[in-house]
Amino acid sequence: MLDLTPDRLVYEGKAKQVYRADNADEIVIHYKDDATAFNGVKKAQIADKGVINCKLSAFFMERMGAAGVPTAFLRQIGPRDQLCRKVEIIPVELVVRNVVAGSLAKRLGQPEGAKLARPLLEHFYKSDELNDPQINEEGAVLMGYAKAWELAAMREYSLIVNEQLQAFWGGLGVDLVDFKLEFGRFHGQVVLADEITPDGSRLWERGTGRKLDKDVFRRDLGDLSDTYREVYRRVFGESLPG
Repeated sequence: MLDLTPDRLVYEGKAKQVYRADNADEIVIHYKDDATAFNGVKKAQIADKGVINCKLSAFFMERMGAAGVPTAFLRQIGPRDQLCRKVEIIPVELVVRNVVAGSLAKRLGQPEGAKLARPLLEHFYKSDELNDPQINEEGAVLMGYAKAWELAAMREYSLIVNEQLQAFWGGLGVDLVDFKLEFGRFHGQVVLADEITPDGSRLWERGTGRKLDKDVFRRDLGDLSDTYREVYRRVFGESLPG
């Protein structure tokens, strides 16, 4: 029986809660309906967001595992809940960019929409207090955030994830603009952790450029619940039950 009582809660983030599992090497991740933007400045409750993102992330994590990327994901155990390996999160996020958009466009004064000749991988130090500043690989190693071999593995896995996601979304008429990934340490191995959802990806409808991701919420472009329901339909070929 799934036990999500308060005494088992070990961490609560912006979009998820983490609970102790019966096995010391495992945790339960519970997906909430909360949406945040601009480092938590903008907040809202989005109907069924947790249910949608839980199933989407489980789907993509299974695909990444089949493609040879080790992951923390074990299985989905409820509409909003996943059983995962308990990892030590590496405090360096990787952002994979295929198209100029978002902070990259703002930082470099470039218009959004230019396709890059090859994927651009950027590293960011995970710190809410510092607003996740950008850091290079040498800096991440010198500051003790990650080892060089860990960063190499993270980059290798990120490029595999990018290939897999580009092929998948392209088959649905959607361009994968960019996305962020988190990794963790599990028994001496680097594994893909956290989630793969429209919360951490930019997805543009091919031909129209219509946003199918959290930018709808960030930029007040419409109803994020309706957008995520459409993403769910495209991925699974059916509407969200209920």
